[in-house]
Amino acid sequence: MRERLYTKGDDASAGIVFADKVAGFALAGTPGRVLHILYTRGGMSFMLHDVRYNVAAGDYVILPDAALASDITEAADAEAMVMSLSESFVASLALCSNYGIIGHLSLLQNPVMRLSPSDFSVCREAMATLRRRMDDSGGHLFRDEMLRHLLMAHILDLYDIHARGRRWEDVPERAQSLLRRFIEMLYNGEYVTHRDLDHYASRLCVTPHYLSEVCRKACGRPASYWIDRFTANGIASMLSRKDVPLTTVAERFNFSSLSYFSRYVQRHLGTSPSKFRKGRA
Repeated sequence: MRERLYTKGDDASAGIVFADKVAGFALAGTPGRVLHILYTRGGMSFMLHDVRYNVAAGDYVILPDAALASDITEAADAEAMVMSLSESFVASLALCSNYGIIGHLSLLQNPVMRLSPSDFSVCREAMATLRRRMDDSGGHLFRDEMLRHLLMAHILDLYDIHARGRRWEDVPERAQSLLRRFIEMLYNGEYVTHRDLDHYASRLCVTPHYLSEVCRKACGRPASYWIDRFTANGIASMLSRKDVPLTTVAERFNFSSLSYFSRYVQRHLGTSPSKFRKGRA
């Protein structure tokens, strides 16, 4: 497998990593990386928020946080164009479209896009161009800016593909900022000790009703859905560690009792903690 890593400084080279297979990345050890995968042959399977996704050739996968994916299997004959982006580099692009946060929430619900043949060609060409220009040793005087603009064009194409055929309303700038800060709080792990909506609303200086309505308008889900989604995924990840007692998991996630913890797991993961753990054996 050919893999090219760029690790120096805060420039475009540090923000982009390419590989030919998902196996080229230790996903659990790469928090804060956005993973783009375009399969040209074969496919993969993975778990995200306790939902299994099966990916085939011609599909485009975007994992807003690669570390959230688990139980990854890749076909032996799989061929893919894999691009890993640092969150700081993506943020530096400063895209004006407010579809970004809407698309981000949508991708957390379903990270797999089925591409038409024409959209597949557009994406394959864009990723191939990015990789080729990164490998170019010609000493381009405006290399970082050029790479940023190439990536911006590709992301806008992805926005177009993702939004096409979906109904979405324009979200005001204030609501967009609120959503972004709310999701950042969850990515920062506040769900581990806080599952109550009031906590997030208070931190964001809005009412719980307003926060939920903004989330619902943007993606069709209330704020509580995202709190529970991140919590359930965190619990599932910790339950996979067989050496950690259930009481420790319950205490880590600030449950007042093991029975309350068990009821929460049953409701959100569909089984008891012990049965869930056995199923991951």
